[in-house]
Amino acid sequence: MGFVELFLIGVGLSMDAFAVSICKGLGMKQVNYRHAFVIALFFGGFQAGMPLIGWALGSQFASLVTSVAHWIAFALLAFIGGKMLWDAFHEDDDAEEEADGGRLDLRELFMLAIATSIDALAVGVTFAFLDANIWVAVAIIGVTTFVLSLAGVVVGNRFGARYEKPAAIVGGLVLIGIGIKTVLERLL
Repeated sequence: MGFVELFLIGVGLSMDAFAVSICKGLGMKQVNYRHAFVIALFFGGFQAGMPLIGWALGSQFASLVTSVAHWIAFALLAFIGGKMLWDAFHEDDDAEEEADGGRLDLRELFMLAIATSIDALAVGVTFAFLDANIWVAVAIIGVTTFVLSLAGVVVGNRFGARYEKPAAIVGGLVLIGIGIKTVLERLL
């Protein structure tokens, strides 16, 4: 798996964190860059850590399913991408809660970071099947999520929530597209 594919996976996985970061930015009267950095660090760290955990779990049984690994990768990526699309079109009311502009709730941020990175755990399992360099993948996903989350806080503060839904849609479509590409490469 090359840099472009890993970068696109990183962007796709980052869209949930980007959307939540936009919501966090919406709640700030002025951009608090210290808070934006902490938010990005949480999201980037969790998005990097979860694929590593998934890869470790997937590596334990990868040899048992090598012949169908491309279908497993497709199913997981399509499921995750489909879930992102579903969430984009069926908005959750509590996702638009206003953030406290004065104090950063680390417990809430911890829960949001876990919630937005669960899909990265499943992608990590696919990395074991695809024999991807996990360290490069983790670095790309973590840095991409960090940068997009930092940008999300600023975008949310400046432009509002109008980009939240398109970001989730693009992220879901990217993951589904990479899943289809994985199957087509194996079949053709």
